[in-house]
Amino acid sequence: MTKNEFLARFHHARTIPSEQDYPLHSAGKPAAVLMPMLEKQGQLSMLFTLRSRHLKHHAGQVSFPGGKQEPSDKNLLSTALRETHEEIGIHPQCIDVIGNLPLYRTVSRFEVVPYIGFVQMPLELTLDTNEVESVFEVPLNFLLDQNNHFIHWVKRKNAQQHPVYFIKWHDQVIWGATAAFVRNLSNHISPSAYFN
Repeated sequence: MTKNEFLARFHHARTIPSEQDYPLHSAGKPAAVLMPMLEKQGQLSMLFTLRSRHLKHHAGQVSFPGGKQEPSDKNLLSTALRETHEEIGIHPQCIDVIGNLPLYRTVSRFEVVPYIGFVQMPLELTLDTNEVESVFEVPLNFLLDQNNHFIHWVKRKNAQQHPVYFIKWHDQVIWGATAAFVRNLSNHISPSAYFN
């Protein structure tokens, strides 16, 4: 899929139902992530981070750059861009944000807004090794193909079944909220959503 094809599908007017998130009974903590898109030789990929293994929360997990909103952030987009700059060194001026996906509530009590942005090439990264162990790319076509998505159903305290998504790429496993963001993007730009 090319950048123009992606943009044409992303900017449609239909409302697409989101994947089931975690049903919080009170407001969660505001947070945001950036889903960084890369274009190389006409093809698109998405950049993921592997969180450092010594962290208190989500250690060693695959994620997108992002985090909780700080008082100094003007809005949630500012949160996503600030965290991306802090974690992997991409300056906000090097990111063309094209939009966002719906808010997603997590079991860790965050209300996360995922933003989608194209990163200027060539890619220059400076990792904050205190937070990020490494980064890797996955072709967008692979991520959007729901044949590559696996769902495991779990029961939470409220005894309701709750889906947890997994996407395996080589030796990395993308799962949880990060995989759910990818799944929501896949739903949003699928041909059936775009042409119906």
